[in-house]
Amino acid sequence: MENIPELKRQVIEAGIKLVKEGLVARTWGNISIRADEDHMLITPSGRKYDELQASDIVLVNIHTSKWEGHIKPSSEHKLHSEIYRTRDGINAVIHTHQMNASTCAAARREVPPILDDMAQIIGPSVRVAAYALPSTKKIVRATLKALKGRTAALMANHGAVCIGRDIEEAFFTCQILEKACKAFIDAEFLGGAKSINKFEAHLMHQIYLKKYSAADKKNR
Repeated sequence: MENIPELKRQVIEAGIKLVKEGLVARTWGNISIRADEDHMLITPSGRKYDELQASDIVLVNIHTSKWEGHIKPSSEHKLHSEIYRTRDGINAVIHTHQMNASTCAAARREVPPILDDMAQIIGPSVRVAAYALPSTKKIVRATLKALKGRTAALMANHGAVCIGRDIEEAFFTCQILEKACKAFIDAEFLGGAKSINKFEAHLMHQIYLKKYSAADKKNR
């Protein structure tokens, strides 16, 4: 794990960006990056994002939930671990309490595919995971179910979780989710949001995963 210092830097930078974008506040939410097949790096419990140091980022075994050092990882570390264990190719997870996504989560409203970029980045809908107490096995199971075939899910009366093949993609997914949720809320006041055909939305997501994102990386 020679890249640990760089990955810790990426976690800290993502936290600062989330605060600046208004997607998290104070110590709420959490961020992680896969370090290797058996470990992840995750933000600590109860620390402000703009005060994080490299030594605060916790290395956790995704199979045993054991961590190194005296600093406790985020209380949602089991959710992050299970995502890495069950989703090949996912290398970053961000849990937020962003405003518009949280509003849809509070209403327990699944967000249909109302925007092209939402369908491309997230998938043919944003499901709502059934309510469960934070940091429990039940919330892990419910969230994994809602995430199936998607890169984001709402967590009923709680917030949202976004995933990506790297931290940039996970962060971008947070932004797209917030945009889609706001558009959905606003459209409901204009007579109701109109969905893209689900087959076409699914197709757009698959094209993004296989072609657009690969081309973007190639052009950097």
